[in-house]
Amino acid sequence: MTPKQRAERSAEAMWSSDMASAWFGMTIDEVDEGRATLSLTIEPHHANGHGICHGGVTFALADSAFAFACNSRNQSTVAQHNMISYIAPGRVGDCLTARAEEVTLNGRSGIYDVRITNQDDKLIAEMRGFSRAVHGTLFDE
Repeated sequence: MTPKQRAERSAEAMWSSDMASAWFGMTIDEVDEGRATLSLTIEPHHANGHGICHGGVTFALADSAFAFACNSRNQSTVAQHNMISYIAPGRVGDCLTARAEEVTLNGRSGIYDVRITNQDDKLIAEMRGFSRAVHGTLFDE
């Protein structure tokens, strides 16, 4: 099995139980070893009291992309710590794309950068996620 095939199989296994990402309306656009791209179109129910995308929705998209990237090797992995910076607001009707990329993987710990952009490639937010591998796999190899 190639690394990309393993990443795709890991994503399929995770997605089948990921009710939260599906509930938000996210889609998986691409996965590979140490990388994942997810997207979400901002609907009226994603907006906060200012009429812009709720920061929690933006964070959830970034966190899900991070999760699929750090689980791409079929090793159960969870978030240890995340931090996000909001750069510009997402607006109802925007299509946000979160691209997660592995920065480093050392033993059970990894660092991932996630860039969230809109359909015009305007930067909306950046997140850095720190992962920790735990016991188990997503599927039997």
